[in-house]
Amino acid sequence: MPPLSVIIKPVSGSCNMRCDYCFYMDELSGRKNICPGSMTEKTQEQVIRKILQFADRECTILFQGGEPTLAGIDFYRKWLACEEFYNRKKVKIFHSFQTNGYALNEEWCHFLADNHFLTGLSLDGIPSTHNYYRRDREGEGTYFRVLESAERLQKAGAEFNILTVVNRRTASAVWKIYAKYKKMGFRNQQYIACLDPIGSAPERQEYSLTPGLYGRFLIELFELWMVDLKNGCEPYIRQFENYIRILLGDEPESCEQRGFCSLQMVVESDGSVYPCDFYAMDRYFLGNLNRDTVETVWESWRELKFVEQSLYRDPECEACRYGILCRGGCRRHKEGQPEGFGKNRFCESYRMFFDNCLPRLIEVAKRRMAMQELCRFSGMGRTGCGGL
Repeated sequence: MPPLSVIIKPVSGSCNMRCDYCFYMDELSGRKNICPGSMTEKTQEQVIRKILQFADRECTILFQGGEPTLAGIDFYRKWLACEEFYNRKKVKIFHSFQTNGYALNEEWCHFLADNHFLTGLSLDGIPSTHNYYRRDREGEGTYFRVLESAERLQKAGAEFNILTVVNRRTASAVWKIYAKYKKMGFRNQQYIACLDPIGSAPERQEYSLTPGLYGRFLIELFELWMVDLKNGCEPYIRQFENYIRILLGDEPESCEQRGFCSLQMVVESDGSVYPCDFYAMDRYFLGNLNRDTVETVWESWRELKFVEQSLYRDPECEACRYGILCRGGCRRHKEGQPEGFGKNRFCESYRMFFDNCLPRLIEVAKRRMAMQELCRFSGMGRTGCGGL
């Protein structure tokens, strides 16, 4: 059994912000039970008990929303205490926390740091790009409030990364965004392509990301990253690092770059389970941990053939010179074709990127392999080597 990965939605889609491109609100709007509210103590205990009965060796628990801070710090204190009580098998548990940062005061930041939560902070670059789509309930921009939260996380010593949604506006401002993140000392960065509402025609929203725009974004971001890489001060950018892992013969940790869906569970606040954050919809319902076991949920997963469907690759992909790196991409980006599944809608983006950047990616991978060999030969191990 591979390490178990669980996404918890403690307040479902409830949020203290109103982001225009929120894909989870799109999903909730089509469900019979639109928003089940906050997770009760009874459901919390059932979820923890059943997860830890099933987990073997390792388990990653990611709290997400909506906005997970709305559950309150006491919810997470009780969660950790309940984990300790039910962790009879001494499973190693990793915690992550994805937040919009709107309510991260000093108490929250110290809690996340003290309990070793890896925190993902949503920030869309600079004021003009962030505030355009990420506003509060009154319609006001939230940029400076989120930036203050980033500074509190840094001061508290919390481990965190910046998550930026690549949409029509952020993609056009990559130079300014990269410079701002560098100035702020944001060493860990993740960029994800903006999703159009599921079932809708692509590129019809004001925020929609086009393949050409996304391709240029990736190229420009890579150019900036390469300059810092040569100077030994590059940030960790998840997408580039995963491509390098593939070139080195390792498996990427991102399911999008693996080319097939991960074995994970998304647990809603009422205990309902779905196979993926992008598919928390009625037709993908797998069960409810208030009445079902994790084994029963996995059986529903197998019957759904969710992972098998994600393995689909367009015939063009089989002949593509970049197929070994692209691997077809995220399932969500392959849906919506007349025949059901088709070519990844960002295929053009990746072709542009690899056409321009693959030789240099290969060079970086070669240098890292050489450095690893040198470290092993000298007995230093991985921890003793840095740089390229």
